Amino acid sequence: MPLIRITEPRSGLDVRARLLDDRAPANAAFLRRYAEGARAVPSIHAMWTGPEISCPVPDVHLDDADRAAGLPLENATLNPLPGDVVLAYVPPRVWGGSPTAIFDIGLFYGPGGRMLFPIGWHAGSVTAKVLPEDLDPFAAACGAIRRTGACEVTFSLVEG
Repeated sequence: MPLIRITEPRSGLDVRARLLDDRAPANAAFLRRYAEGARAVPSIHAMWTGPEISCPVPDVHLDDADRAAGLPLENATLNPLPGDVVLAYVPPRVWGGSPTAIFDIGLFYGPGGRMLFPIGWHAGSVTAKVLPEDLDPFAAACGAIRRTGACEVTFSLVEG
């Protein structure tokens, strides 16, 4: 079972999520490759999408192949559930004309999640699920991030 570990020390966030290779193969492969290097991502509690920690992948973390390929929509959702790890991909020039594509890892920790952005509704790919035994600590840590502000969330690959 392929897993990623999601951590943030100040809040105590330390959970595992199962990659959904069977439902979102291209997105899961992207997240697996990304997490192989234990990547720290500047993150913040989202404003528009409800109970979500938004982890926009810095452009410098992407290689040319990922930028060129983008991400297909797989296992799509507009209303993520608690424990969903959602990859949102916005192609270049779609959001405010920015020439840079947006790759965002959304950590949804409570009910009422929605894929509503300043540009409108935008479906994302449910790429991983926080393990059931980690859901309560996940929600508590994400709530702490909401109260304390910006942070760095680290994604790493672990053995299942």
